[in-house]
Amino acid sequence: MYPNDGFRELDRQECLRLLAKASVGRVVHTRNALPAVLPVNFCLDLDSAVLLRTAADSELSRAIDGAVVAFESDEVDAAAHSGWSVVVTGRAAVVTDPAEHDRLSRTGPRSWFASPEEVFVRIEAELVTGRELVGGRTLYGVDLSA
Repeated sequence: MYPNDGFRELDRQECLRLLAKASVGRVVHTRNALPAVLPVNFCLDLDSAVLLRTAADSELSRAIDGAVVAFESDEVDAAAHSGWSVVVTGRAAVVTDPAEHDRLSRTGPRSWFASPEEVFVRIEAELVTGRELVGGRTLYGVDLSA
């Protein structure tokens, strides 16, 4: 980011605070050696890991288990030219511990689609970055809202 480009870099705590208020994001992973992006609902766990809930036999759970992935969530106000975007990068893993699965069944995200067998996927928050677009600002500091 450049000075006065309209963006403000967010620190880790600001990023996690914003993510905690969001409910939908996108998982970025590799499918057949190509980038793939999938929208998902999620929540943050107590240790700031991103939690997903999906069908045990889903393509997503198979594709990202053990892989390093990116997760992005954002909020944009197109009319005000403002918003934020946060990216979490880390290793994803299907939760296999029965006690942890039971805990997440009570506290984790709810699935939007019922499935006979569901798993939780944790994305460790190894790298957390974000930026906020300050409404009406440009590279030259001109206020576009006037």
